[in-house]
Amino acid sequence: MSAPDLSNTTALLREFVSEDSLAEIDRWVKKYPDEQKQSAVMQALTLVQEAQGHLTAPAMDAVAAYLDMPAVAVYEVASFYSMYRRKPAGRHAINVCTNISCQLRDSKAIFSALEQKLGIKHGETTADGRFTLSEVECLGACVNAPMMQVDKDYHENLTVDALDGVLDHYK
Repeated sequence: MSAPDLSNTTALLREFVSEDSLAEIDRWVKKYPDEQKQSAVMQALTLVQEAQGHLTAPAMDAVAAYLDMPAVAVYEVASFYSMYRRKPAGRHAINVCTNISCQLRDSKAIFSALEQKLGIKHGETTADGRFTLSEVECLGACVNAPMMQVDKDYHENLTVDALDGVLDHYK
């Protein structure tokens, strides 16, 4: 397999995002000095993931080329932050906070109940492709622990009894 032609980085990135998403990436790039356009990497990865469902090596390489940064730096960002998926996931991503505030309010019971209800473990996807379940370190809603995020929605002050109602909103 030969290396991709990086001479036209816009065309390369267009393979992974729409024109609207490319324009959004450009809006983020313009927020930074030219020599610091790599600062838009998180938004670029988010938009690629939204378009593709997960991040692949070719997509991350395209982001790196577009932002004129080493591919390894993009991989480091994608592997450090829990919101980036590097393998296919369900239609809905469930992230259960397991940081200290949520642990003290029994997030482990929430996570265990979800594992049982969905029939999957951490990092797995339901057979119907509906949900992917993950434990994450912190979602920044400590005051309303325990909590979880489904896609971009926060569900706070959770109880095991409330889980069915939450899950029913996501088809």
